[in-house]
Amino acid sequence: MFQTAPFGSHCLAQDGSFTEINDMELSWLDRQREDVVGRTSFRQFLTPASQLKLDHYLAAHQRHGFIDLELELYREGAEPLLVAVSFNGTLTDEGQRRPGRYVLFDLTALQRERTIQKYAAMSFESACGICVTNALGIILRVNAAFTTLTGFTNDEVVGKNMAILSSGLQSEQFYQAMWKAIETRGYWQGEIRNRRKNGHLYTEWLSIASVKNPEGLVTNYVGTFYDITAAKASQEEMHRLAFHDELTHLPNRRLLQQHMEHTLALNSRNGKLSALLFIDLDHFKAINDTRGHEAGDLLLIQAARRMQTLVREGDTVARVGGDEFVVLLEGLDTAMNTAAAQAQLVGEKLLAMLATPYAIRDFKFRCTASIGIRMVSFGDHASQLLTHADLAMYEAKKNGRNSLRFFDPTMQAAATVRAHAEQDLQRAVENGEFELFYQPQVDAQGKMVGAEALLRWHHPERGLVSPGEVIPLAEETGLIIPIGNWVMKTACAQLKRWATLPEAQGLTMAVNVSARQFAREDFVNFVLKVLEDTQIDPTLLELEVTESMMLDIDTAAAKMQALRTAGVRFSVDDFGTGYSSLAHLTRIPIAKLKIDQSFVQHMGDRQADLVIVQTVIAMAHSLGLCVVAEGVETPTQHQQLLNDGCNVFQGYLFGRPQPSGALERQLLQGNPPAG
Repeated sequence: MFQTAPFGSHCLAQDGSFTEINDMELSWLDRQREDVVGRTSFRQFLTPASQLKLDHYLAAHQRHGFIDLELELYREGAEPLLVAVSFNGTLTDEGQRRPGRYVLFDLTALQRERTIQKYAAMSFESACGICVTNALGIILRVNAAFTTLTGFTNDEVVGKNMAILSSGLQSEQFYQAMWKAIETRGYWQGEIRNRRKNGHLYTEWLSIASVKNPEGLVTNYVGTFYDITAAKASQEEMHRLAFHDELTHLPNRRLLQQHMEHTLALNSRNGKLSALLFIDLDHFKAINDTRGHEAGDLLLIQAARRMQTLVREGDTVARVGGDEFVVLLEGLDTAMNTAAAQAQLVGEKLLAMLATPYAIRDFKFRCTASIGIRMVSFGDHASQLLTHADLAMYEAKKNGRNSLRFFDPTMQAAATVRAHAEQDLQRAVENGEFELFYQPQVDAQGKMVGAEALLRWHHPERGLVSPGEVIPLAEETGLIIPIGNWVMKTACAQLKRWATLPEAQGLTMAVNVSARQFAREDFVNFVLKVLEDTQIDPTLLELEVTESMMLDIDTAAAKMQALRTAGVRFSVDDFGTGYSSLAHLTRIPIAKLKIDQSFVQHMGDRQADLVIVQTVIAMAHSLGLCVVAEGVETPTQHQQLLNDGCNVFQGYLFGRPQPSGALERQLLQGNPPAG
């Protein structure tokens, strides 16, 4: 009776494996008895949700069992089978384990009736549109939500085919696949475009299920849907924000990466070449500084539009950074020389178009560009393309801007060397590999009156590294800030030591200040804190600034005046090589002008340089300023500067930069600095 019963039944061992199972349950599981008994557990044949449900019931009812627990049996390649499970318990009242028997009844027929009842209830209560048709797709009934979403009433659609809602946007193949799924699985769901009664299109999420009679024949179809037009619009907006630049609406770096990968795959199939153009606007920062960021944004928008009008429809224009753009030219020639010529032609057109003055509100602004080109061929990697094009763009900038350069492998080698140098410089900051040398400054009588603090880097492998290599690298990497702070503290500590030496008392200390250091909001407070910590005479500290720091004259004057009030003095370094207005000199509290050594070195053979030197000295004296000439290397230069009224001299003629110990020993011995 157990084996031939019209219901499922089985018993389990303590480890949960089958000890016996009847023929009906084996047929449901589609297994042989020898594959089940002692090898598998009942739980393995349940859907995940039913497994959790059974675990819950066993935990609560293991002693006395339960009846009619509805679970789903998982069946590979078929719909889960809904069964009612009864269990007689496995524990006696004394807590002793005993064999437990499970009895299972097929609820397929009951499930079918429930489905029909469920759809009937939903037709009146659901916020989704519902449409019930016969087996031929003729509408039998719709609910109120259907009328709200489509505009059609029950009377207008009953007796008509569902095709009345068709938009004509889906292909015949789409509908064939949909009905094939319904026939195979009994349901289909997906996104579809339909038309309302007023003719407006909308997007809906549609689910269609077939209803069958006990003989397995389809009697009805029930379609449920809801309007996802707004959700689709929101999804598309999220996609746009994720893959497009918010300001210019161009593809961003993420979407560009996808386009590049697609291009590489396409190149491998058709054998054609492509090109990546990395574009950076020259001196873009100037418009932000002088006209504000809103004006800069308007320029970026115009530049983006110009580039879009120049390239072909299949090409990509992307914005990857502040004023950085990338143009991806696809499907160029199969020959490298021809493809490169095509890319160069587009690049030159871009240069010309971007150099045309921009009309920004009530003014015009000219902003050229620098372009780096990387040819794209089979076997390239998307991750390297942008890096190489970027390197080529920087070469174009070094060439004077408003130009283009193709990537060359030597650029990569130079970039690698540069990366190692940056790592070395970072290590030098962390390990304290710097030292200050001091170059004497003497007055007209040859007496040492001060010194300039000059940075030296003791590289563990290369020895002393030239400041001309250190400072630009530090500026570009931002390491100039910690380096500059260290220089300031060390120079002031040296001043404090000199104050204890009778021979060095009264010497001034000139310290160069970088533009990035000077621009920091905390610069004034930092210098005041160093003065407080070292307790030096602030009038002996002389900060050297350059003309380029005077572009924002109001901010610069305020910072300088705050420190001048504390006693610190300022000098303008490399005077004559910058671009600031001479009128700025009357607005900032400076005490000295330093004539750049390039003018001093050529006074004897260039009349123009001599005139510049004489003019600077005369102008400085008329403003009540002291004049310092740097780079003085010969007695002739010294005599000429004396004749013209120069006040202070600095150069190899009076002493090379040297460590503090060497300079102090000469001062203690009463010897002038070594020339």
